[in-house]
Amino acid sequence: MKFYVCIKQVPDVNAPLQIKDGQLIQDADRNILNAYDASAVEEALVMKEAHGGEIEVVLIGPEKAKETIRKALAMGADSGSHLLTTGDENLDSFSYAKILANFFKGKEYKFILCGKQSQDTDAGLTGTMLAELLSLPYATNAVGLEVSGENLLVKRQGDTGQELLEVPSPGLVTCSNDMNDPRIPNLKGIMQSKRKPVDTISIADLGADDTKECVKTAVLSYEEKPARQAGKKYEGEPDEIARQVAQLLDTAENVI
Repeated sequence: MKFYVCIKQVPDVNAPLQIKDGQLIQDADRNILNAYDASAVEEALVMKEAHGGEIEVVLIGPEKAKETIRKALAMGADSGSHLLTTGDENLDSFSYAKILANFFKGKEYKFILCGKQSQDTDAGLTGTMLAELLSLPYATNAVGLEVSGENLLVKRQGDTGQELLEVPSPGLVTCSNDMNDPRIPNLKGIMQSKRKPVDTISIADLGADDTKECVKTAVLSYEEKPARQAGKKYEGEPDEIARQVAQLLDTAENVI
């Protein structure tokens, strides 16, 4: 069973950042494997260990993002593909999906796994857009996966509870970071990762060199989150306080 796992290098959310003149300034040296993608890699590894198969990770990013591919290989993935960018492109969810769709055309696989969102934008759109571009059946926000013949049983977190779906192959699943605890690579895995193959493909070779045609959205500027207004304190008898709060909710907030 061949799994592809789409991964992304993202800024470390625990690293210091600041906003200056509408621009977000982050520590360029504090980049990590997206947590949701790490869970997707881990789940693919669990299924490979139980049923056999092959795992290839795919990453879109500049040259320095190759270290994130090596992290996934150190976890246990078999190979990687680096879809190389210059680092100057302002890619959005659709342009990522378009580049990936060009990469996957003509390839054979059982399933593509993606993180349900990335930590840098939290948009959560690329996986489903990719499924649509490839005309694949898909499930989102998976919290558990189980191989069932040629299909996957997907336990997903819905709005009102958990749902169990069966996704036929080839298909696509986006994974929550609540589904497992990704393993930490050991020394043996780190050493083996240096010998595992990584193909580098320019996005220009995928017919996606003019990314401006793919970009549908743009971030105009960043600003600090507004300060939260101070709460209102009521004093007096409980009955009177309850009456005032109920009146406030009814007239000012219009929630009852």
